[in-house]
Amino acid sequence: MCTDCGCTAQKEHTVHSRDNTQVHTLANEPIVIDVHQSLLFENDKQATRNREQLIQHNITAINLMSSPGSGKTALLERTIDELAGKHRIAVIEGDLETENDARRIRAKGVDAIQITTGSACHLDALMIANALQQLDLKKIDLLFIENVGNLVCPASFDLGQHHNVTLLSTTEGDDKPEKYPVIFRAADLVLISKSDLLAVLDDFDPRRARQSLASITGNTPLLQLSAKTGDGFDQWTEWLHNSTLTHQQVK
Repeated sequence: MCTDCGCTAQKEHTVHSRDNTQVHTLANEPIVIDVHQSLLFENDKQATRNREQLIQHNITAINLMSSPGSGKTALLERTIDELAGKHRIAVIEGDLETENDARRIRAKGVDAIQITTGSACHLDALMIANALQQLDLKKIDLLFIENVGNLVCPASFDLGQHHNVTLLSTTEGDDKPEKYPVIFRAADLVLISKSDLLAVLDDFDPRRARQSLASITGNTPLLQLSAKTGDGFDQWTEWLHNSTLTHQQVK
């Protein structure tokens, strides 16, 4: 996967803080490890530290994964509106370049830290650790991590999140779960996004999408929604609320 796209090479990524200052750090620096250890050993150690930090502050972290253009940012914008006054939300945005998505989130009155990865096709735990330093964790109980748009690499990197949510847009094929099984197997919830387009699309069948998902995961829950119309959002926000409560009870 990453050996083909080049994202395992040493590279600089940039974390943009709330006041738009830039913190430059090196991601995926070459290290010497025992050949019997996982290649993701260092990442997993950092992910554990991230998770412990989030638990200490009673924050539930949701990692959003999907292909580019599936509607992750639009989902977050609508979710922020729906949960206003119910949860204290912050967002970490991941993209190769630009702060476009972070600006959209900030326009909703929510703190957003933009990570620009350069050529890396996913976020990793060190990037998230650097971003967490830019947030006031005492003022957050629900943290969304919008991963880089990619249906392959993001699923392999633990960030310290508590739940993975994978989006499947109606503008994509309904057989995507079978084509990209790793990212859908990693999901605690799958969302069929842009459901408002089903009326004009004849090549995406939600029933086939459910069957495709069931063929690789068995019983992963699937919800259908539209950030544009709000259809299906009651179920989505209920899932978020229950996930947050469950995490707090476990703590």
